Amino acid sequence: MDEVQFRGFGSIKRLSRDMVVTEKIDGTNASIWIMEDEQFLVGSKSRFITPDSDNFGFARWAYEHEQELREGLGYGVHYGEWWGSGIQRKYGLTEKRFSLFNRGRWNEDNTPECVSVVPVLYEGPFSVSTVDRLLEELHREGSIAAPGFMNPEGVVVYHTHSNTLFKKTLDHNDDHKFMHAEDNRR
Repeated sequence: MDEVQFRGFGSIKRLSRDMVVTEKIDGTNASIWIMEDEQFLVGSKSRFITPDSDNFGFARWAYEHEQELREGLGYGVHYGEWWGSGIQRKYGLTEKRFSLFNRGRWNEDNTPECVSVVPVLYEGPFSVSTVDRLLEELHREGSIAAPGFMNPEGVVVYHTHSNTLFKKTLDHNDDHKFMHAEDNRR
């Protein structure tokens, strides 16, 4: 027993707590790193990028807006989605946009002008039926992030108590996802 380190079971998070549901935007994962040593770095989902080794032009855009991003975002790692013209669904846009994920910190009033935030669709008690209702609304009414775009991807659910993100999409990538009315007739 002297060589074995005891490891407790840990706590189980409560499901019946709050959630924040945002629109899932179909673009490419992007991040801005503003370090206390004044370094400014740009990332994709899995690596640092530069204008010479870019990801859909995000590094070039970020370095062009470096001063505004430094002043508006401050120190830290800021994750978001780079989306729009030429990326995935394109959303009928002629430009690209960077939308931050962390709605607990960012909103439309406290971000630099060159940055947006993912739209919040719901904040309140966790409920699968609420998530399904929000998916139905997106399917019927289209994207909130890009009004008029009728093929949104889905939602991201942030479970506040467990500090966990989940996604649910409108396409056929989820095994037990929301079923469109026409799919139920099969």
